[in-house]
Amino acid sequence: MLVTDKRLKIAGSSLLGVFAKCTDKVLLVPQEVGEADRQLLEAGLKVPSVRVLAGVGSVLGSLVAANSNGFVVTHHAGSEELKVLREHGQVARLPARINAAGNVILVNDSAALVHPELSSKACETIEQTLGVKLEKGTIGGLKTVGMAGVATNKGLLVHPRISEEEIAVLEGLFGLPVDVGTVNLGSPLVGSGVLANSHGYFAGTGTSGPELGRIEDALGFLI
Repeated sequence: MLVTDKRLKIAGSSLLGVFAKCTDKVLLVPQEVGEADRQLLEAGLKVPSVRVLAGVGSVLGSLVAANSNGFVVTHHAGSEELKVLREHGQVARLPARINAAGNVILVNDSAALVHPELSSKACETIEQTLGVKLEKGTIGGLKTVGMAGVATNKGLLVHPRISEEEIAVLEGLFGLPVDVGTVNLGSPLVGSGVLANSHGYFAGTGTSGPELGRIEDALGFLI
């Protein structure tokens, strides 16, 4: 399938990063995603998809942090969800009061920036499960770094209000270029509206042409 339009909705929403999660190996989608959209996502991201049971919730992008090594999920996830995910990597529940893992962890296959108030136990769980080096920090002063940024193995796209000091932390941690942008006609929470891996990306239907250009540039899709 040839994918020419990088804009779509998931479960009727342009907040792709809230409703789905992808890595370089697998795409997680909620039950509500239609078959045509699921096939389109698979073709554009070049990975197989897995429908995650309702126990994780339809907003699974907010509740799951993932990379090619595994998954860190909300502590509300049930045994059936964990069983499905274990077929694709290591899995652990996030042992923290703040447990919307996708919202509070920005991660690729080598590094993770996490909510500054996560406990040492939670950080250790993330490091061991995802196999990454980790630092606590913010993006644009926001602690919900998973929604304020998008990280792949090729680059990072982040909230336009990010400071020079925060950029330096990200560049040192991930060892990748960092650029700023928006999605869905001006939303600075790029993690909520972009779904990306090293193979491809999608953005919400409201995303403008110039915004798509910034996304493609930041994540290494411009040749």
